[in-house]
Amino acid sequence: MELSLKEIGTATMVLFAVIDIIGSIPIVIALRQKAGHIKSGRASIIAAIVLIIFLFVGEEILKLIGINVNEFAVAGAFVLFFIAIEMILNITLFKEGEDGPDMSSVFPIAFPIVAGPGSLTTILALRAEYQLENIIIAILANILIVYVVLKTSARLQSILGKAGIAIIKKVFGVILLAIAVKLFTSNIQELFN
Repeated sequence: MELSLKEIGTATMVLFAVIDIIGSIPIVIALRQKAGHIKSGRASIIAAIVLIIFLFVGEEILKLIGINVNEFAVAGAFVLFFIAIEMILNITLFKEGEDGPDMSSVFPIAFPIVAGPGSLTTILALRAEYQLENIIIAILANILIVYVVLKTSARLQSILGKAGIAIIKKVFGVILLAIAVKLFTSNIQELFN
């Protein structure tokens, strides 16, 4: 077991930027208004289970379809790049389907908001570079942040305001863009070696 504060810190920041739970506060508030109540604990636990299971079996699924982790990480770098562009330029490239108000608030939050394609791709990309235990700690740290944000979303929106949320989104967009470039360059070299 090799615990590394640097790896845990970087993986936590990457996942925080990809999950973008602060930027999702308006979505969370809209869901709260539709459903009347959000099951924060259940949504957080389901998201954690999905992310951790994918961390362990995601690579096997890739092997089954004939793709290695480096190839997936390069593809993941492109996904992260586009998510970062969305955050920085405030445009929408990925469109989410609308769920009816009768749909439980757990699933739109657990999947696809927290454990969505971006975070699943990121987990496998991180696995190509970091130790498993460090990634698991980073996932759990992010799930804790998600839980706190879900519990306090209405209060956070009034404290940060639209401008505050927009600034946070842009800052994490730039960080995510830099991480996407690093992920691409380190894994593209592995493919040509």
